[in-house]
Amino acid sequence: MVDDDASLRRSVVRLLNAYGLPAIEYGSAEAFLGRDPTIPIDCLVLDIDLGGMSGIELQQKLKEAGSKLPVIFITALEDPRLKIRAEQAGCFAYLRKPFAGSALVDAVKKVIGS
Repeated sequence: MVDDDASLRRSVVRLLNAYGLPAIEYGSAEAFLGRDPTIPIDCLVLDIDLGGMSGIELQQKLKEAGSKLPVIFITALEDPRLKIRAEQAGCFAYLRKPFAGSALVDAVKKVIGS
């Protein structure tokens, strides 16, 4: 989970953990890129509007590096062009904040096949 809003990160991590979906939080795209690469990641829940590198830029950087990590984008921004960019970048799901917790859990479960 990458989001620059600490309270939202904590809430999403608690929600996913409550459903048996282990989650780790990162406050920025840069922090995610600096993570321990030995920790396996099955899915990335990624805010589009981050301070510094955007979520879409992070996903593009990961794809350029050969990553096939599925991405679920979340955003508070109401901009149809962003949704189009996210879909063109190959996101698995696109959720607008505030989103229902069940929508996120369902999307994550679908991505990881559980």
